[in-house]
Order: sequence, then C-alpha cells, then structure tokens
Amino acid sequence: MEYNDQVKNRVKRMEGQLRGILKMMEEGKDCKEVITQLSAVRSAVDRTVGVIVSANLVECVLEAEKKGQKADVFIKEAVDLLVKSR
Repeated sequence: MEYNDQVKNRVKRMEGQLRGILKMMEEGKDCKEVITQLSAVRSAVDRTVGVIVSANLVECVLEAEKKGQKADVFIKEAVDLLVKSR
C-alpha cells in the first residue's frame, strides 16, 4: 500500500504532539495538561488507523473485484485490524 502525504502529515503531527508532551513533562507541567495532550494523541492515532485500514480495504476490494474474487476475506481482515488496534 502506498501512503499519501495526508496520512504521513497526520503521523508527523502526532510526532510533534509527542515531543511537546515530553517537553511538558520535562518542564513539570500539571498532569491534567499532560493527560489531555496524551488523549489527543491517542485519538489522532485511532483516527489514522481508521483512515489507513479503510483506504487499504477499498484498495483490496477493488483489486478482488478485478480478479473476480470475493471481497469477504479482505473485509474480515480489515475488521480484525480495527479490533486489534483497540
């Protein structure tokens, strides 16, 4: 699968958020602020997983249709990936 710039930018944003969180910890910021930022990163990771899995699913289903195969297997794999990511 090829990852587009939009997905890569999401990951770069999360990387920046994590660096910011580490800086907050080093500066001794209040735990509520740190937890708020960690929760934001977790949400961003969850959304990114969803984007990647759905894009991959579409790609696999289209490829299966071209080959005359059933898409059931790919859909099950996508659901399993989403469940595993939780």
